[in-house]
Amino acid sequence: MNKEKNQKEILRDSCIRCGTCCLKGGPVLHHEDKKILLAGHIGYQHLVTIRKGESAFDPVSGKVEPVPKELVKVAGKGEDWSCCFYDEKEASCTIYEYRFLECRLLKCWDTSELLCVIGKNTIIRADIINPDDPIMEVIDTHELECPYHEVENLIFNLTQGKDESKNLAKLNKLVRKDLAIRSYAISELGLKREFEPFIFGRPLFKVLSTRGLSFH
Repeated sequence: MNKEKNQKEILRDSCIRCGTCCLKGGPVLHHEDKKILLAGHIGYQHLVTIRKGESAFDPVSGKVEPVPKELVKVAGKGEDWSCCFYDEKEASCTIYEYRFLECRLLKCWDTSELLCVIGKNTIIRADIINPDDPIMEVIDTHELECPYHEVENLIFNLTQGKDESKNLAKLNKLVRKDLAIRSYAISELGLKREFEPFIFGRPLFKVLSTRGLSFH
């Protein structure tokens, strides 16, 4: 029976709406997708930023590794990465008519078209935020004060058993800086909390918790 099932999967040449691709995560946005934002079909609350150096799944290598550049992607549901636009009950995309480039190209039976655009012509936050918006200065400060390459270096040192207390203290300091900058943007600039994952990426303490490190 399993052999028969595998043969059917190999012969598949159309979407059967199983939802697997949507449940694995939302797409990364490309410049072509900006028109969807400009038309108001989605908002910042639907996006999350993967910061340069942050570990994420690379569909080309099939590994979780630090991303070489900043990426903006469609957010997941709650703590889950499943695309926020996927309606599991109806097994459908709630913005199908306005779906993103990667969604239009994705064919689980033939990923060649999708793989051709992965990592190419992708957008960063500055591409879709007004350059005069004061939040841009805060984003720059956040990148300077809480760089991911430093986070990864500290985690690496811990895995090597080097100066555990010292490296944990440095990570804790970065976690506190990260939270302080987010708090400032919300209280002083009026940043909406639902925009925070897009503006600053995932909170550092949450990212570290996925790596087995807990900070309070």
